[in-house]
Amino acid sequence: MTDDLFTPIEIQSIKSKIDLWLQNRIDEDAVIKSADYDANESRWYVRVTGEEKQHYMILLTLRQRTLHFETYVMPEPEENKEDFYRHFLMRNNKLKNLSFSIGQENAIYLSGEMQNQWISESSLDWMIGSIYATIELTFKPALRIGFASRFFG
Repeated sequence: MTDDLFTPIEIQSIKSKIDLWLQNRIDEDAVIKSADYDANESRWYVRVTGEEKQHYMILLTLRQRTLHFETYVMPEPEENKEDFYRHFLMRNNKLKNLSFSIGQENAIYLSGEMQNQWISESSLDWMIGSIYATIELTFKPALRIGFASRFFG
């Protein structure tokens, strides 16, 4: 990684690249439904439609050196907490450039980042696709573990 920060012009160029990519995905893709940009936070709020988890938001935050991405997966479990958290920790071993973590109120989040110089259409496709696939594979099994009596009892 370079120690040099990206200039404001370089950051604007990356922002434009992400804006264009998002607009193309919204126009062509059934997964990404909308994207709103918050200039104060340098963050996009990308609304995604899935199958196992019907709707969720992916936050993309453009920083001086990296693009950070994060999504809320689910709240703290109601039961089987040890098995629930183990489920996500074991999934971390299979992930590349993504990881599950425990955030506010013991909720589960999925996050990662990529270096700004790596941002391209294919790397953005990879990022959203990886998040989508990970949510699809982990959401329903986690519900069965942490909320079994509520949904499957």
